[in-house]
Amino acid sequence: MAKKVKLPRSKETYLSWYELMLRLRRFEEKAGSLYGQQKIRGFCHLYIGQEAIASGMMEAMDKDDNLITAYRDHGLAIAKGMSMREAMAELFGKATGCSKGKGGSMHFFDKENRFFGGHGIVGGQIGLGAGIAFADKYNKTNRVTVCVFGDGAAWQGMLHESINLAKLWNLPVVFVCENNGYAMGTSQARTTVVDNLASIASYQGMPTPVCDGMDPDAVADTMAEVIEHARSGKGPSLVEIKTYRFKGHSMSDPQKYRTRDELNSYRDQDPIQVVKGYLLETYKVKEDVIKAIDQAVKEEVADCIEFAENSPWPDNAEVYKDIYQDEYPFLTDDF
Repeated sequence: MAKKVKLPRSKETYLSWYELMLRLRRFEEKAGSLYGQQKIRGFCHLYIGQEAIASGMMEAMDKDDNLITAYRDHGLAIAKGMSMREAMAELFGKATGCSKGKGGSMHFFDKENRFFGGHGIVGGQIGLGAGIAFADKYNKTNRVTVCVFGDGAAWQGMLHESINLAKLWNLPVVFVCENNGYAMGTSQARTTVVDNLASIASYQGMPTPVCDGMDPDAVADTMAEVIEHARSGKGPSLVEIKTYRFKGHSMSDPQKYRTRDELNSYRDQDPIQVVKGYLLETYKVKEDVIKAIDQAVKEEVADCIEFAENSPWPDNAEVYKDIYQDEYPFLTDDF
């Protein structure tokens, strides 16, 4: 039951958050089911439980800002503007997918919506995010880059090198650690004595706020502050958003490293249900309005699955495209 409190945002904002979070949840639930049916192959990392981050983050970002993340990327890609059709088709490996069916779950990409991946190498996207921010500063744009990584990447050298240069050059970048408590199956408590991972950037003199990733309000407020800090020319920040994934690290994860009680304690904080409670109890939104959103989301997910099922496979000629700017240089007639 949601608390009856005076909320900081309008009914329309909470309605939009409820719809977005529900879209992400239902998409991921279907992705998990389809993976079990072997219609989706390869690796697959679901965003279930972390939807409040995506909704709060989008509230704070401008449409023209950049977003880059790791391989748990479906939710952030759709939140940034990618269509469910493109997303599901990519999971199916179809030519109509966002990466032409050649990237799969871990390598979503959407140039139009300034979503730059989806990267499979732990921490690999962090240097790229700093580089995108460098380009925007060099070209004197007004964009900010939000660079997202998991707690497992917090000790990668790439992060520490990147925050050093980002601060040295005052780049318009916000580094965001989505800390869901586990690097694959290894808890934070087993890898570091640091309570708040954001503090690892404090020696650089940059802002290092920590917020509750189960609360879209907290995410939106925190991200709005650091994004404005970056956009005004004051340089980077490192934000830690404490969250929790309700599913395993990937579809092959047996989840033996955590207890059912721990999982259930976080399910009680499910941001979708909390925001739904706000709408029903504080804003007196009618059940029919909620049901209409639920039905529209159900239909959108069904449509994207049908689209993916009916889309063509990539042509064999595509295998060497999009690797180099010119033709693949190592092909011979005998290859």
